[in-house]
Amino acid sequence: MSHRLYQEFQGLAGKPVEITCHGGEVHRGVVDHCDRTHVYIRPILDDGPGGPPARGTFLWGGFGGSFAGGFLGGLFGVALGSIAFYRPYGPFFY
Repeated sequence: MSHRLYQEFQGLAGKPVEITCHGGEVHRGVVDHCDRTHVYIRPILDDGPGGPPARGTFLWGGFGGSFAGGFLGGLFGVALGSIAFYRPYGPFFY
């Protein structure tokens, strides 16, 4: 299964996703890259339930928001083996 996820996440670079892990953790972010063991995402922070991503995160706020989020948001690695499922995230459809 990890090999299948590896191939799928390779094609999702630059796309926003919501990843749910087997333990129930939910991660939302833009796929930066994927290696054989992890997918690396730039986190998207929510304003709250049903709210848009917070200003200053990677996708929100024009040039300043994209610039700040790229450096302040950092990368977060999710182990491919821990992923239960994933889907496109939020209003940023591809």
